[in-house]
Amino acid sequence: MIIKTAVMRYGVNLLNFGSGTTPDSLLRQATDARDLGFEFAMISDHIAVTPDVHEVYPAPFYDQFVLAAYLAGRVPGLRLGTTITVVPYRHPLQTARMAANIDRLNDAGFILGAGVGWSAAEYEVLGVPFRERGAITDEYLTAIRAAWREDPTSFHGTYVSYDGVRTAPAPASSQLPVWVGGNSPAAQRRAARLGEGWHPFMPSRALLDEALPRIAVEAEAAGRPVPGLAPRLQIRVGEQPDTPERPLGHGSVGRIRGDLETLAGLGATDVLLDTYPGTPGERADAAEDRRVLELLMSVAQGTIGTS
Repeated sequence: MIIKTAVMRYGVNLLNFGSGTTPDSLLRQATDARDLGFEFAMISDHIAVTPDVHEVYPAPFYDQFVLAAYLAGRVPGLRLGTTITVVPYRHPLQTARMAANIDRLNDAGFILGAGVGWSAAEYEVLGVPFRERGAITDEYLTAIRAAWREDPTSFHGTYVSYDGVRTAPAPASSQLPVWVGGNSPAAQRRAARLGEGWHPFMPSRALLDEALPRIAVEAEAAGRPVPGLAPRLQIRVGEQPDTPERPLGHGSVGRIRGDLETLAGLGATDVLLDTYPGTPGERADAAEDRRVLELLMSVAQGTIGTS
């Protein structure tokens, strides 16, 4: 049985893209997640579906904030969030307002996952300098957090500058959580300085062993609490060699149970489960995704034997 920390919660990555994706199918994904016992659901981000994006996350692609607002009134009791919002794509006041609004509209609240993204082509289409994405993200996150605290808010940076902007409504949460995505040392430093959580994708035990002490040191240097560990695990059920570089979530059911025990032992606060295998050709149908999620929830609750 998993020795679960008192606050370790499980969530689902909603697949908001690809052939056959409709408002009804998205509502069904979210309802299934809640009914299976998952506490939160998160949504990925692209604005311009360039050829490189379409190859991995094909259109139709539903906007994460619009979808979250749509679900907020239809799936009560399910916390919503983004995994991740590509922060440089939007003006920080827009992101701050959308996140705060959804936190107000959704009875279970909202989580802003925040990262830099990966598609240079998408950056080019949007007219945002790809090579400056890290610096832009740091500045925009600082401005977003200020907008949630201050009404009116003023900010003067390299990329945005404004005075006396009204920001109400503030988030319903006393602190709308920011989960900083990314596995790199730069992302880890960003999480320590600007996040309530670190949200790595497909982390291995080797990555966590290296990164968690670094994040703790960075947070202490910044005079902030150490951010919680909130990883996103890509789920691949099947035999996998068990090496330190194996992504957690890849392996037999018994191995995945062990991964969840490992995360609990490391003090993880939240775990996001992602059934998307990484290419549209490998994607399972909705019924198979639901079966896998049901199996994983049973594993998380310690109700089935090792397979």
